[in-house]
Amino acid sequence: MLGNRIQRARKSLGLSLRDLADQVALSHAAIKKYEDNEATPSSDMLIKLAEALHVRVEYFFRQQHFTLANIEYRNHKNIPARHLEEITAKILDQIERRVELENLFPSAPLQEFSKKELSRKIKDNEMVEVFAERVRAEWNLGLEPLPDLIDIFEEHGIKIFEIDNQLYPKFDGLSANINDMPIIVIGNHWPGDRQRFTLAHELGHLFLDGYISQEMDKEKICDKFAGAFLFPRKALITMLGEYRNYIEPRELSLLKQEFGISMLGILHRAEDVGIISNSLYRQIRLEFNERGWSKLEPGEQYQKEKTHIFEQMIFHALAEEYIGESKAAELMNMPLESFRSLRALENRNVAYHQ
Repeated sequence: MLGNRIQRARKSLGLSLRDLADQVALSHAAIKKYEDNEATPSSDMLIKLAEALHVRVEYFFRQQHFTLANIEYRNHKNIPARHLEEITAKILDQIERRVELENLFPSAPLQEFSKKELSRKIKDNEMVEVFAERVRAEWNLGLEPLPDLIDIFEEHGIKIFEIDNQLYPKFDGLSANINDMPIIVIGNHWPGDRQRFTLAHELGHLFLDGYISQEMDKEKICDKFAGAFLFPRKALITMLGEYRNYIEPRELSLLKQEFGISMLGILHRAEDVGIISNSLYRQIRLEFNERGWSKLEPGEQYQKEKTHIFEQMIFHALAEEYIGESKAAELMNMPLESFRSLRALENRNVAYHQ
């Protein structure tokens, strides 16, 4: 386990064996022996390794061990393999700290994920629409816009984590299972509407895994689920009408701010539902391309989604004395003094490394 942790922390920083060896004044062969559990570092060396790997010494002695299963990436074909390794290592670290924190509570702080079984395979777009409506109904979401998607997912047993996609600019998100626990990971520097579409797309993977017919494109089906979940058909018809000869860009911009889905996403939904023809869709899409809006939509960006439940649970556990300040700082992966400043509300901009 110790060797696995050293290796994971090294990979999460994108360091080679030689890079880490240089930082702690050892040979790369010695580091490899540590990682292969053929040798055990001394206490002094563990401290050096912790400093070089930007972790606390306690990290090396965590008992939990998790692996990602059923990983579904969104748009990962151009992500280098070493970046995928780094992302996986960072996610596993976040999961370990999250599970360790939840296990400190006398009863589970959040409900478990419940996945309804489907009676038949998804074979057409209409079935996707109906299933998205069914999920909304079972979660009592109605037809209204969903302002805080992460909170909704967490409340229904899906753990959400963030990755700094400034380090991995091609990373959108992924879904996976950890010991039957569903998780979704998003890039934290994308505009809010893109994050939300990724969240809904990955929700489609979690719900529809194993139910999409082989002749259907799984990614396209999850895209359709995402659109239908974020902007239900009935709400779309209410806003736009049953049939349109044209849709003004300003209309799309206003609906984007209300429902948190991109202007192009709304346009695509309008075609899916039959509000506009394919020829009109292509005409407006061409206008977007000519104005450069396909890459950067005009107007205000939709606010980003925020993961704050983990931090809230930290202070809940601290208030109930399930943990002390030192453990809280460790779980938040930040120096003790920085945590104390955060706790005292002396600096609201103190950052912690999820």
